[in-house]
Amino acid sequence: MAKKKKTPVIEELPPAPVRYQPITETIETNYMPYVMTVIVSRAIPEIDGFKPSHRKLLYTMYKMGLMSGPRVKSATIAGRTMAIHPHGDAGIYETMVRLTRDYEALLHPFVDSKGAFGKQYSSNMKASAPRYTEARLESFCSEIFKGIDKDAVDMVDNYDGTTVEPVLLPTTFPNVLVTPNMGIAVGMASNICPFNLAEICDGTIAMLKKPGISTNRLMELIKGPDFPGGGLLLYDAAQMRQVFETGVGPIRLRARYRYDKDANCIDILQIPYSTTIEQIIDKIADMVKSGSLKEITDFRDEIDISGFKLTLDLRKGIDPDKLMAKLFKNTPLEDNFKCNFNILIDSAPRQMGIAEILREWIVFRMGCVRRELTFDLNKKKDKLHLLEALAKVLLDIDLAIRIIRKTEKEEEVIPSLMAGFAIDEVQANYIAEIKLRHLNREYILNRIAEMENLRREIAELEAILADDLKIKAYIAAQLTEIKKKYGKPRVTQIMEAGEVKVYDEADSVENYPVKLLLTRDGYFKKIAVTPRTQFSVEDQKLKDGDTVTTVLDAENRDELVFFTDKCQVYRASIDDFDCLKAATMADYLPTKLKMDEGERPIYMELRKEYPEGENYVFVFANGKAVRVPVTNYVTKGNRRKLTGAYSDTSPIVAVFLETDKKPVDILMISSADRAILVKSTLIPLKTTRTSQGVQVMQLKKDQTVVRALVNFGESFQNVKSYRKLKIPATGILLEEKNIAIQQLKIDTD
Repeated sequence: MAKKKKTPVIEELPPAPVRYQPITETIETNYMPYVMTVIVSRAIPEIDGFKPSHRKLLYTMYKMGLMSGPRVKSATIAGRTMAIHPHGDAGIYETMVRLTRDYEALLHPFVDSKGAFGKQYSSNMKASAPRYTEARLESFCSEIFKGIDKDAVDMVDNYDGTTVEPVLLPTTFPNVLVTPNMGIAVGMASNICPFNLAEICDGTIAMLKKPGISTNRLMELIKGPDFPGGGLLLYDAAQMRQVFETGVGPIRLRARYRYDKDANCIDILQIPYSTTIEQIIDKIADMVKSGSLKEITDFRDEIDISGFKLTLDLRKGIDPDKLMAKLFKNTPLEDNFKCNFNILIDSAPRQMGIAEILREWIVFRMGCVRRELTFDLNKKKDKLHLLEALAKVLLDIDLAIRIIRKTEKEEEVIPSLMAGFAIDEVQANYIAEIKLRHLNREYILNRIAEMENLRREIAELEAILADDLKIKAYIAAQLTEIKKKYGKPRVTQIMEAGEVKVYDEADSVENYPVKLLLTRDGYFKKIAVTPRTQFSVEDQKLKDGDTVTTVLDAENRDELVFFTDKCQVYRASIDDFDCLKAATMADYLPTKLKMDEGERPIYMELRKEYPEGENYVFVFANGKAVRVPVTNYVTKGNRRKLTGAYSDTSPIVAVFLETDKKPVDILMISSADRAILVKSTLIPLKTTRTSQGVQVMQLKKDQTVVRALVNFGESFQNVKSYRKLKIPATGILLEEKNIAIQQLKIDTD
């Protein structure tokens, strides 16, 4: 029988001591390094106009030799880039997509692409997988790499120390203002709009010549942002000055379109850079569904190989310019680009205006040029140093040959030449390495003639390096050449904001006379009135048991106000409602205006203005009433709903309107069939909407006011007996309920 194994005894370890860390220490040691990494190494561009991801990708393509030759697969480029940018090939490919010509996000793309790379103006058009697309560098990239192999910028080790990469790229133009850039860091963000390359070159040259250039002069040379998608820039001088001086402010952009008269349609050809065609289509679709856009019969995306196009088919007789003004106001066809020029300068984020950015770029570029010219200078000095030894050899070539022939050991050749011609070791090595066939007078004379050119070039380089003005002139000459070679006309056209036609909703609404009906149960009907219209309330189709309470004559452009039994006011345009025929059931107003559950309208009027001298009169079931100035119902903006319209301490019975010049007589009838008739001026005027008012009609326990009328001529002809000159007042029994009066009428008859 096998012996049972003993269960090993596991000794419990004592609990680890708890260390409490102050939140300030946690933030400093854990959070702040992350914050600085995001700001410095990911989200915010530097003075060369690139984020690290852009810079690493382009430099990898440069080292792959993609400045020339055939395109290679995008997957290959993404894989190679991971050697200095270990953030996954998917993210690298997305970065490359934005830099391509086909994506159309840049005025001057850096990547010559082949394949489906999507479009900047569409969120649905995506790039194909990197194994299907190909790319190489555009020739334009020569301007961002010029001097990189001549020590123009610092090089640092990559993340694993296997290779080196540049800290910045030595761009020969202010790429930071030519290439758009957006990034969200921690606690800060950057949003840089693109400017026209030719204009930026002009502005930079002017600043090189006159560092203290005024903002006005800079704004003359750099007219404003130039977006790849084109469109119209609505130029506001004050806002543009703010952007130029502070780097912060909105830029208003709107779409460009053309009207095809034959097809009666509008073709939208360019849209704001900050939006997409899907956002525009979704907004137009919402407006069509809500009934606020009745001018079009169809709309569709017609993007094809020729470029962007969004087509709107119009109804007959629609003014295309007025329709576009409406769409500019209500859709992303007009949008703001919010500038925030936040740039890293020496690894520290700074928010700067255009002039300050150009000054910083000039300082950066002067440093690059100095290093590049110093590199060239040293190369020329080294070459001159070698040629000076060759000149000495020219004096006695036979001596050089004899020295080499008579030297017994190879290692003694260099010292012997050094001693024989009084030259240093570097020069002696150069002489010793000259091929035998080159030891002829012609070759040596040609090399010596080269010395004069070298001395002249060295003198020129030393003169430039010794004078900042000459370095600036050197940079200006480069900018002039870049403008000549790569400059393009503006894509985004400029339009003065004051010339823009502001959309007036009233102008777009067809105006004609209408009849408006409101029923007791909350149904509303709009009927178009023509000279041939035979209008009659009795002919209108209503719900069984419902009656018409209000009839108004109006025009289609008028505005309506509805008071409800839930202490709320709703505003609506008459044009929001469709015209109905007498035989058609009316619109149910609570549904149309999205009222609260169980809420119904009790009063309707036409209202556009809220003048002084007009008051609303509210009559409540508890016999109280109050007057409130209509000015208390003015709201900021175009609010469609107002709460707290009157007191909610007692149910509302009726709402009336009076003016200083035309007070109204109000007939109040109680549940006990008693009535009083009072002038509205007897009711006090209160300054707050929710005032409970004063007692107007005296009521016994369990009695309420059930009706309040101002138009009572047909129903109540003899009302003099109900007249009261003071309030509160006790009601008089209605004539039709007074047996004595009815008996007297019978006897008289």
